[in-house]
Amino acid sequence: MPPSTRATPPLGARDAGGGGEARDLLIPLRNLGRLWGRGWSHETSRSTEAHDERADRRCAAPGHRRSLRRDRDGERRERLKEKIETLFEDSHQTYGYRRIHAALLRSGEQADDELVRNLMRELGLRPSQSRPWRPVTTSPDGSFQGIPDLVRRDFTAERPGIKLVGGITYIPTWEGFVYLATVIDCHSKMVVGWAMADHYKTALICDAIDVAAGNIALEEGCVFHSDRGSNYTSGEFGRHLARYGMRRSVGRTGVCWDNALAESFFGALKNERLNGMVFTSRAKARREVVKYIEGFYNRRRLHSANGYRTPLEVHHEYLSRQLAS
Repeated sequence: MPPSTRATPPLGARDAGGGGEARDLLIPLRNLGRLWGRGWSHETSRSTEAHDERADRRCAAPGHRRSLRRDRDGERRERLKEKIETLFEDSHQTYGYRRIHAALLRSGEQADDELVRNLMRELGLRPSQSRPWRPVTTSPDGSFQGIPDLVRRDFTAERPGIKLVGGITYIPTWEGFVYLATVIDCHSKMVVGWAMADHYKTALICDAIDVAAGNIALEEGCVFHSDRGSNYTSGEFGRHLARYGMRRSVGRTGVCWDNALAESFFGALKNERLNGMVFTSRAKARREVVKYIEGFYNRRRLHSANGYRTPLEVHHEYLSRQLAS
């Protein structure tokens, strides 16, 4: 009897069966790969998060915060220096740290006044603070007839056109002196009238009054205060004021504080614009005075007595309130 033989499956059948076993074996391997892949990805994610946390802790460290703060403070100081230099030049190099500080606040820049002072020192910015030049143009008149002092050093007013002060100064040129007469409103500290000529006769101060009357409304009984110069105490000037319903007021002879507002303006004009200038003609001196009064003093100069606002701002604010009421 022939030996028993077990049927051997065809090669193709064996491969197919073996393939099934292989597939059965590969499935768990694939699953293992997927699991390993998930685990690797999770571990990588956790590692990245841990790295970020360590970076955050470094950023939150006191030393790092101080470094960032120093960088920001340094950038701000440089920005402030640029603004301070610009404001200083725009003021014709006359603003001290208080006015610079006020100008920064008006522009929306918050800064401590001491910081502004220190930065100006670092920049070497020193405002022009030369000694005021007080020329004497007052000639006491023997015919003075007891004109009262209605101001008594109170250079404030509740509204425009009720209290004015004035004075005369002179400016040397190669052609001779040119004289400037001013009229200043005590409410806004604005130069509301001025006139210039090669003399300082009564006609000059009358012209300045006429300009003031054309620029603002003068109330009946408005006070005009001056020193005791012969032209201010003359009958001609008194009659001219009477045409506008104005009253005369004078301070004491030789006491500049009795007309301090007018003297203060002349000091500012000389210190902030005219000092160091040499004029070859009266016309050139006149141009500089006009630029200072109309281009700077009334419109741009911050006045401490106005709460560091310009005279024109104060005047317009009053008019706006009147229109709104």
